[in-house]
Amino acid sequence: MTAATAAFRRMLALGGPLLPVVSFLGRLPTAMCQFGSLLLVAETSGSLATASLVGGALAAGQTAGGPLLGRLADRHGQRPVVLAACWFDALAVTALVLAALARTGALPLALIALLAGAGVPQIGPLARTRLVALARRARADDRLVHTALSFEGTLDEVSFVLGPALVGLSATVAHPAVALALAALLLAVCGSAFALHPTAAALRPTGEALRPTGEALRPTGAGSGPDPDRPRGRRPAARPARARMPRAVHAMRASMALQGALFGACQSGITALTADLHRPAQAGLVYAAMGVMSAVAGLSLAAVPARIGMPVRWRAAAVALIALSVPLLFVRSLGALYLAVVVLGAAFAPHLITLFGLTERLVPAGRLAESMAFLTSAVVGGQALSLAASGRLAEAHGPSAAFAVAVGAAVLILGLALTTRATDRPAAAIRPAAGAPAGSVR
Repeated sequence: MTAATAAFRRMLALGGPLLPVVSFLGRLPTAMCQFGSLLLVAETSGSLATASLVGGALAAGQTAGGPLLGRLADRHGQRPVVLAACWFDALAVTALVLAALARTGALPLALIALLAGAGVPQIGPLARTRLVALARRARADDRLVHTALSFEGTLDEVSFVLGPALVGLSATVAHPAVALALAALLLAVCGSAFALHPTAAALRPTGEALRPTGEALRPTGAGSGPDPDRPRGRRPAARPARARMPRAVHAMRASMALQGALFGACQSGITALTADLHRPAQAGLVYAAMGVMSAVAGLSLAAVPARIGMPVRWRAAAVALIALSVPLLFVRSLGALYLAVVVLGAAFAPHLITLFGLTERLVPAGRLAESMAFLTSAVVGGQALSLAASGRLAEAHGPSAAFAVAVGAAVLILGLALTTRATDRPAAAIRPAAGAPAGSVR
């Protein structure tokens, strides 16, 4: 583990010790709002159907808004986009809390939740993009890039364990509104800190068009009237054409959506089984245990030898997802459930992190933030759809029906991994910001 420890130290040195702190706290509200809004609306409206509608609207907004926000960050830079998004989202979450406490109708609540989901600042995907840019600027090897992606995947897993736990604690001690108020505060404070961190300058926006060689930079469309420095008769540089995505990227997005479907099916199955065992309070703890194991597995990926390529890792993770999800079909006791889901958690992070790594290598540098956000949105969308479908199956046919959905999703993931031609070539170099030296940003 010496090499892995050294890689983690090099990775942390890229952006300094404050960056992972503010990025973690800034992404924590994403994990808090889904569960928190469900509990809040269920308590204030007394209707689980209304709560489910609001939760679905929140997920739909995030699924649709994530790639758009990533595209804006690619074009205009992370700093202005994240600042605008985190404050917009903080206000939207606050509005949702106030509307729920005022017992507003279902449709207005769903509309506010849709806006709150669309405004999620996507700090997790953008932090990945930023760390990759810092590593490429420092001319780091692929091991350091993969370590950065493993670390970010672990932060995601920990946030999705800690977030619902904070919501549950707030609901028990005080009220679900307290958790969402905390989420709004974290969005405003830590989201702003992430946006204003010096590493935000690691990428140059693709919306800037370069003049001919020897001329100064001038953003396309900046200002009005003629450019006094440009010789008469010469047209300003056109905005570069938007780079096309390799076909393999779409298969990886589908695989990520299936991973979300697997999450949703497991959540439905766990909830149904603990209810059947008259231990419903254990559902959150079981799901958290799965997340802890996934986080541990994510950190350990830094020790995987570099000679094992990303396509091989994708297939191996898919096989592990099938093999480790099948035992869920035969679980009948709480102890067996804990054992099965903890073991299954070891396959989650390797699949997620491998897809992020493959995406980083394959997509054009100018569309990396958009692509990372698309993967995260695919997980959210897949999970929301699966929760709705597998929840009904579990209610009608028992927990095993929901777990069967999880196994089916794992089989489809393997099919994609085996049929997709994903090359393991190094990613195109990411352009540093104009005038910035190669190396780390502090």
